[in-house]
This record gives sequence, structure tokens and C-alpha cells, in this order.
Amino acid sequence: QVQLVESGGGLVQPGGSLRLSCAASGRNFRLDVMRWHRQPPGKERELVATIGWSGANTYYADSVKGRFTISRDYAKNTVYLQMNGLNHDDTAVYYCYAAAYNRATQRSDNYWGQGAQVTVSS
Repeated sequence: QVQLVESGGGLVQPGGSLRLSCAASGRNFRLDVMRWHRQPPGKERELVATIGWSGANTYYADSVKGRFTISRDYAKNTVYLQMNGLNHDDTAVYYCYAAAYNRATQRSDNYWGQGAQVTVSS
């Protein structure tokens, strides 16, 4: 079993910045693709950003391009989401996703973090 623990959420004013962290822990696993999703109040969960295992390939939703940056630290098994220029539309619960290769079963499994609340308010 792999656990994803998120941190870094909170309340921020419009134009402010936050950095979300998602740390993976467990046994006999190798992280593959990692993603950030978010779910605004009353809306469906949506993909925010994706980063491949090499870190070279990234994807961003149009709404966050130029403002958010996804990155990963292989030594720490952690993915980050740097969020700059936050606005009210960024208010949501942010969820970390990871595909992790299980060395015992020799297959990839999907895991989700517990969610981190980000509130942008003046």
C-alpha cells in the first residue's frame, strides 16, 4: 500500500502564492506519473497538472498555464504544485494522484491523496 500525504493548503489573498506538496510512502514501489486534480465547490473534479516519471513531460490545464508549476523530487518521492497569481476560481480541494509501480505484484496501482483545501479570498 502506498500513502499520499498532502500539505501546503490554506487561505491566501488574490494574487498570492501557495506551494502544495504530496509525499508518497510505502514499500516496494516506484512512482510513475503524478498529477494534481482539484474540485471547486459544487463542481466536478478536474485535472490541473501532470508530470511524467522523467519530469520532462508536463501538462497544464488552460486555466492554470503560466501560473502553476508542477515538479517532483525523486529522492523524496514528492510532487509539488507551485501556484502563483491565485484567483477566486482557484478555490478548491486539491488532490494528489500517483501511479505507482508495485514491485511485488509487478503492476501499477493508482493512489490519491487526502485532499488539501485552497481558499482564495480577499
